[in-house]
Amino acid sequence: MIYCVEDERNIRELLVYTLETTGFSARGISDGKELFGELKKESPELILLDIMLPGEDGYTILEKLKSDFSTRDIPVIMVTAKETEFDKVRGLEGGADDYITKPFGMMEFVARVKAVLRRSQKQNDDKEVKCGELRIHSGKHEVKLNGEKIELTRKEFELLQYLVENKGLVMTRNQILCHVWGYDFDGETRTVDVHVRTLRQKLKSAGNMIETVRGVGYRIEE
Repeated sequence: MIYCVEDERNIRELLVYTLETTGFSARGISDGKELFGELKKESPELILLDIMLPGEDGYTILEKLKSDFSTRDIPVIMVTAKETEFDKVRGLEGGADDYITKPFGMMEFVARVKAVLRRSQKQNDDKEVKCGELRIHSGKHEVKLNGEKIELTRKEFELLQYLVENKGLVMTRNQILCHVWGYDFDGETRTVDVHVRTLRQKLKSAGNMIETVRGVGYRIEE
């Protein structure tokens, strides 16, 4: 089930129709209050979340979702007319898995939904990887720094895991985008930069292991 949180009826119905005609189950929701009511009944595979909503806006709803243990792992795609870099960065830093600006093509929309679901449903091997002072447990989606647990979003975790699995190698932004987000659309590499920045901050001293290779991408070195 995919929840489409959108206050404009025409857009909401179009999103639900598009998803259902491509094989998904979808439900239209008009605001945050209705969303949290539905979440008590059923946990969806994905939430499509508009920003400009009556009552609580999308950013506030996203913050609540990511701060609640029962909903924090539900992937979220921001779907909004707000297209400034600030708005996009704010959504991604808040834990959104992707950000789509209106208007958009239905084929790209469906491709992004599939990519997010593919990444969120991928089964990880239950293994622990070491990198410097970091311990990364893929099965538990857990990262520890000197024994202290570091809270990461799903995408931050997958980004770190990908860099560590390719330790010492330079990963281009497009390679990271394809592997972690599951797609490659021109102009979307800013998504990678935003997540690298927040990841470095959360990893504290270990964040210095993530090196920027100017004009190319990133690599992690112990």
